Amino acid sequence: MNSSEWDRFRKQQAAEREQLQRLLSGVRGLLTRCRSTAPTEIELSAPAATLHSFYTGVENIFKRVAVELDGEPVRGDSWHRELLLRMKAPTARRPALLSEETHDTLNEYLRFRHVFRNAYSFDLDWQKMSPLVLRLEETFRDVERALDGFVR
Repeated sequence: MNSSEWDRFRKQQAAEREQLQRLLSGVRGLLTRCRSTAPTEIELSAPAATLHSFYTGVENIFKRVAVELDGEPVRGDSWHRELLLRMKAPTARRPALLSEETHDTLNEYLRFRHVFRNAYSFDLDWQKMSPLVLRLEETFRDVERALDGFVR
């Protein structure tokens, strides 16, 4: 692994993290409101889209790890799940990025992303979504800590 690959990855993940910070900053009021008042069926689309966008951004970082650092992009029908699994395992070229706990938390966001992409908005269920919505900022902090340690 040469330093230019790591430098390229550091820049890519920093840019993606900025986008994720922008996403969360833009919905901070919504997240605060959701802590005290459950969204209506129509309003549920906003936090659902936020969860989808959040996981997509995190996954973009993982794809960069796979391509830039591992030199092995993921393919196949279950590549989303396989990519997430790869992030908790060290390789000959890099350390593990995720702890078991952070992996398990992100797996819940991945499962929701699949629901979001395959369901009608009226099928969304606040009771099932609320744990993900309410701990979104905490999850992002966990991902940031993991990335900080990883890029060091």
